[in-house]
This record gives sequence, structure tokens and C-alpha cells, in this order.
Amino acid sequence: MSDNVSPIKYFLSGGFGGVCTVVAGHPLDTIKVRLQTMPVPKANELPLYSGTWDCAKKTVTKEGVRGLYKGMGAPLSGVAPIFAISFFGYSVGKKLQQTVPDEKLSTAQLFYAGAFSGIFTTIIMAPGERIKCLLQIQHADTKPKYSGPLDCAKQLYREGGIRSIYKGTCATLLRDIPASGMYFMTYEYLKYEFTPEGGKLSLLATITAGGFAGIANWLVGMPPDILKSRLQTAPEGTYKSGIREVFVKLMKNEGPTALYKGVVPVMLRAFPANAACFMGFEICMKFLNWLAPDL
Repeated sequence: MSDNVSPIKYFLSGGFGGVCTVVAGHPLDTIKVRLQTMPVPKANELPLYSGTWDCAKKTVTKEGVRGLYKGMGAPLSGVAPIFAISFFGYSVGKKLQQTVPDEKLSTAQLFYAGAFSGIFTTIIMAPGERIKCLLQIQHADTKPKYSGPLDCAKQLYREGGIRSIYKGTCATLLRDIPASGMYFMTYEYLKYEFTPEGGKLSLLATITAGGFAGIANWLVGMPPDILKSRLQTAPEGTYKSGIREVFVKLMKNEGPTALYKGVVPVMLRAFPANAACFMGFEICMKFLNWLAPDL
């Protein structure tokens, strides 16, 4: 990615990359949310799922392969603008730190630009995440409360107005600001390391840098993501003090390891989903540069 590229191209290419991410990674995201939000087993009671593979097996057995794609409508309809805005925010964050066009930014500056993009995306991300999580925890053996993303949004609005739809916004910010910083910084750094002097970025380098960027993103974003999932799927009035109360109860009842519940499907998903994202991004960027070189 050159440092003087047009924010419009970042916006369009980021949107395309986002669609690639969802299609590649949603099944493992469903497993992650189900593992994160399953009830704590009582004494002498087995947990609902023993792990990633068990959750996948039970979901497919009871609900078919489509069960793994539950709630995909919400991220798919929102993900193109979310990723578009994320990449746009990143390009703006870079431009704000450049004193001259084409100036090479330091690793720390790339992190700040990425973190800046995290603020941009939360406005769209928070309600979409809340709806996605509520749909994902609907199991086949229970009568679903929501028939789909639109029905879920309507019911949330009826129950608690716009505040209910935006429940977990601070938690989403807490996750996305540092995680986005790590995401873009890791991609740019590895891309630079993998590209030979004066050479072109290879497809394998894009896939590898994108995959590791996804892993870095989740290593930082996982603990706040757990707290966000718990907060957003809890019945109304459960956590009156918000994310702080979620954290205190989680630590007291389950200990620090609970902050990385569902980490296996997250890491399994992070590499291919984000490799797909950056591959889609770079392909779209090449196409736009060919189509409109002066844009």
C-alpha cells in the first residue's frame, strides 16, 4: 500500500476485503460466540461444549451447516461499510501524521493510524455486533426469539430504544482501538519485511502478512471481546454498571483464563479470514489503480 494512495480507493478496497473476511471466517465466529456465552456448568454438570470441535459438531448435527452461518446477514450487510470506513480511517490517520506526501511512517505512527480507524468503525460496529451475537446464541432446540437481523433490531428498539441497540459501544471501543492499531501496524510491517528491495508484493506475502495481522488483532482484542459478548447477550438489567461489572463477575466466577474463552476458533479463523481480507483489498486496489489511476 503506497502512502499517498487515495482515501476513496482505500474505502472501496476495504469494503471488498471486508466481504471476503466474513465469507471466509463467519462459521468460526459463530463457534467463538457460542463458547464465550455458554452457561457456566453447575457442580457435577458437563459443560454445554467441551471445546471448538465439539461445538462445531453439535451445531452441524442439530442445525446443519447453515447453523454455522447464523447471524451472517448482520455482519455481511454491515461489514462492507465497516471495513471500508476502517481502511478509510486508517488512510486518514496516516495522512494526519505525514508532513509531506509519500513520507514513510514509523511503526508507532502506523499503530496510531490503525487505532484512529477503530474509532471510525465503532459507530456502525456496535449495533451490528449486538444483533450478530444475539442471533448466534439462538440454539436449534429452543424457540428462537428473533427471526432475523431486522426483527432483532426492531425488538431491541421496542424493549429499550436506541440505547438497547447500542448496548456495548464502550466495550466495542475498548476492543477496536488497540486491536485495529495492532492489525494495521502488523500488516504494514510484515508486508515491508516480505517485499524484496525494489520488488513487488507477492500473493503469498499478502496472505501471510494479512493472516498474522489478524492474529495480532485478536491477541489484543480477545479479552475486551469476551466482555463485550457477555454484556451484549445478557438479559436487560443484568449488568447495571456495564463492562466493569462484567469483568468483576467473570474474574470472581471463572478466573483470568475466561478472558481467552473461544480463543481456538478465533485464532483458527483469524489467519484465513484476514488473509482473505488483505488479498481482496490488494486485488481491488490493483483493479482501481488500473481503472482510475488519477483518482
